[in-house]
Amino acid sequence: MSFSITDTPIDLPAIRAALEHHGCGAAVFFEGRVRDHNEGEAVDRLEYEVYRPLAQSEGEKILAEAAERWSIERSVCIHREGRLELGELAIVVGVVSAHRDEAFQAARYIIDEAKVRLPIWKKEHYRSGEAHWVNCQRCGAHAHAHSG
Repeated sequence: MSFSITDTPIDLPAIRAALEHHGCGAAVFFEGRVRDHNEGEAVDRLEYEVYRPLAQSEGEKILAEAAERWSIERSVCIHREGRLELGELAIVVGVVSAHRDEAFQAARYIIDEAKVRLPIWKKEHYRSGEAHWVNCQRCGAHAHAHSG
């Protein structure tokens, strides 16, 4: 299980190689990318600020929880910090397991919990020239679905 924060572009081939396991028939990857809009605003770029010590420990806890709940072999979550342009990867989650259901559920849990629990703040820069720190109101609702 591996969690990290990086200020450099995420290397997808390296992640796939790290998750390779011949005993696993399922590999699920989630790629969160910078999109060109949010809530009616045209987005030009993003900035992420991270409190690394807490993000690292909480990210590791999330991956451990997923491993306890589902039969998965390996997992990874990498989140970017700093300035990101449109189309760049902001977060990647990868999970491998013997069967697809466990891999899908664990990957969903990891991304949802990361959005709610990690001390990561997002600033959106709009084409209008304005910039605002934003909070995803829908993120908390998704994570609560796992608490049952």
